[in-house]
Amino acid sequence: MAQILKRKSRVSDEIPTASMADIAFLLLIFFLVTTVFAEDRGLSLVLPEKATEEVEVNPKNIITFYVVGNGVVQLRRGDSPDKQTINYDQTEAVARQELAANPRLIVSVKTSPDAKYVDMVNVLDEVKLAGATRISLQEWDRSIE
Repeated sequence: MAQILKRKSRVSDEIPTASMADIAFLLLIFFLVTTVFAEDRGLSLVLPEKATEEVEVNPKNIITFYVVGNGVVQLRRGDSPDKQTINYDQTEAVARQELAANPRLIVSVKTSPDAKYVDMVNVLDEVKLAGATRISLQEWDRSIE
């Protein structure tokens, strides 16, 4: 008696998708765990401790940069009422020149409420590039001008 051989059925040409969801979730978890998120660095400022006494500063030792906005900065030296208008990219040169003439100079950066944050940061960066270490940041109060 002859043995009857059964032919195997043809192999399916479909890809098995039963474990695809598991693989997708494993890949998702892998990428979430291994991804490094960039941190906002912000402004690196070292703020002084709160002073217990007020110190009187000679107006000749103060230079004030008023950040108007749109890259425009107004400059006032000491207690002079005259203001000079400059572009923010000229701030470094002016501050460097003034610091060379007076090493005890305090640089005051006053920002208009209408000015953008990036304008204030640009001026602050220029002042730091000039080598200023004594910097005062204030909001521009138009009522006392």
